[in-house]
Amino acid sequence: MGSSEPPLTGSVPSVLSSPEPPGLWQELTSSVREAVLPRRGKLPPPFRLLVRALQTIFPILSWGRRYDWKMFRSDLMAGLTLASLGIPQSIGYANLARLDPQYGLYTSVVPPLIYAVMGSSKEIAIGPVAVVSLLLSSMIQKIVDPVADPISYRKLVFTTTFFTGLFQVAFGLLGFLVDFLSHAALVGFMGGAAIIIGMQQLKGLLGLSHFTNKTDVVSVLSAVSSDIHEPFMHPGNFFIGCSFLIFILTTRFFGRRNRKLFWLPAISPLVSVVLSTLMVKLTRADHSVKQLEFSGSFVGEAAKIGLISAIISLTEAIAVGRSFASVKGYHLDGNKEMLAIGCMNLAGSMSSCYVATGSFSRTAVNFSAGCKTAVSNIIMSLTVVISLELLTKLLYFTPTAILASIILASLPSLVDVAEAFRIWKVDKLDFVACLGAFFGVLFVSVEIGLLTAVIISFAKIILGSLQPRIEVLGRIEGTNTFCNVRQFPMAIRTPKLLTLRIDSAFICFANANSVRERILRWVKEDREMTEENPEERAQAVVLDMSKVMNIDTTGLIALEEVQKQLLSDGLQISIANPGWQVIHKMRLAKFSNKVGEMFFLTVAEAVEACLGLYGKNIRPTQ
Repeated sequence: MGSSEPPLTGSVPSVLSSPEPPGLWQELTSSVREAVLPRRGKLPPPFRLLVRALQTIFPILSWGRRYDWKMFRSDLMAGLTLASLGIPQSIGYANLARLDPQYGLYTSVVPPLIYAVMGSSKEIAIGPVAVVSLLLSSMIQKIVDPVADPISYRKLVFTTTFFTGLFQVAFGLLGFLVDFLSHAALVGFMGGAAIIIGMQQLKGLLGLSHFTNKTDVVSVLSAVSSDIHEPFMHPGNFFIGCSFLIFILTTRFFGRRNRKLFWLPAISPLVSVVLSTLMVKLTRADHSVKQLEFSGSFVGEAAKIGLISAIISLTEAIAVGRSFASVKGYHLDGNKEMLAIGCMNLAGSMSSCYVATGSFSRTAVNFSAGCKTAVSNIIMSLTVVISLELLTKLLYFTPTAILASIILASLPSLVDVAEAFRIWKVDKLDFVACLGAFFGVLFVSVEIGLLTAVIISFAKIILGSLQPRIEVLGRIEGTNTFCNVRQFPMAIRTPKLLTLRIDSAFICFANANSVRERILRWVKEDREMTEENPEERAQAVVLDMSKVMNIDTTGLIALEEVQKQLLSDGLQISIANPGWQVIHKMRLAKFSNKVGEMFFLTVAEAVEACLGLYGKNIRPTQ
């Protein structure tokens, strides 16, 4: 099975003589460069370099050259259809964010225009969304009362939007992946938020004058039960709201049954707003406010809420964008999306807009309407601008029950029971994160639900890293492939060798002791199993470190202790396929000197080398 000469030539120099990996500063600058110039290779002349950078930052300069009349017709239809859904939703979500209706419409004007120029998704539709609107109102109204001091409330909303955009741009430039929330936690968070949003609409649907500012289900139900018998409860609101809710849901049913009627559920919210507003027959104008406030005691709170909003809105937008990009068969660059969404929120904060992101419901409508490029967002924005000129005087008098019914109609898609059941079947710990986020939002608050989701997600990662698996490997007969002998029973263990794989991406202070103990435990178990046949006892240990991407000083100390213990037992240690950072730190810590030349690119090379060494009776490296 082993060769007479171990194949050391070329292997050791390849592993030990690798160049120094990039440091922290190089990693950061590389991330920024990739955000601006993702294509590698020799740098072109200055002018072409500038053009390439501009095309990367503004993708419209790249695909715009191929734009034609046929694509415009598709985008025009999609944009108009999108506006018919986006206008009433924007008004409703502004109400959810405790802002006047026009601010929701402003948020459907400026951010989509910026995204159309900077974004890389062809289908994603930008505007206010329910979850972020609830998040902002639930957190900001604890600091400033939107009824008692609406101007200060608006200032704080716009300042929070500014910080949201600032964080998002930073994430995009530094290449941080916004995966702080696991998919399971996001499913639970969205489901809980959808129920809370729905219960918040009872105020408008029932016409209640007094309502709680809290978002947990107990407080909301208490407020409804205490106010529902009061004389200021309006049955007319309930009748109008339920009637139009049934109308919207009915059009959605027929739209899903017949794909040719995709436009029907898209325009039904707008028809509801127009009809109900005409029924009210009153008119009055509101004026917009455009203010940012960076002084006073609320700036820190704005930054904190902005960070949370940045994470939630980015997570939703990238998830929506990637899902539709996969259907169309193209890749969506997460970093470029973060940069585009951050810039649009920065610009939006300076033009009376609050936090905008990608909306799943509007993106689905945009996709179904046959959009070809992000021009559909521009068409939608221009349509909203026209509606602002024509409808602003009527917006104040749109019945709140209609806004409640529009929001309620958009919520079922946020509660994904089927996905929660699938998570339960696949991963029980993921399901715990899902439930934690769901009940945290439902019974405490939005921010506590979010915090619960993040804590459980990180706890899962920490628990996994604290107890890394050390697996015994065997060779698949007739190949140089080594596999886990428990997973692949046909894999054969190599006589007189103990081949182990460390299944952990990072050996650090949290799991170093566990790694050391488990390696030595396998050595002890091998001795016990071969007690009656000492000639079968392992004479060397091969550590497959292909899955280890990094290691800290505690991890290096643990490996040194393993090497010393094995040496005292007369065993040679061999390292196979260590990561770039791992081998670099082993050289710096002089651990490579202790192991000697027993570094190899593959497990097969390490095994053959050890067998060759023992054939010559060479003792372990001192």
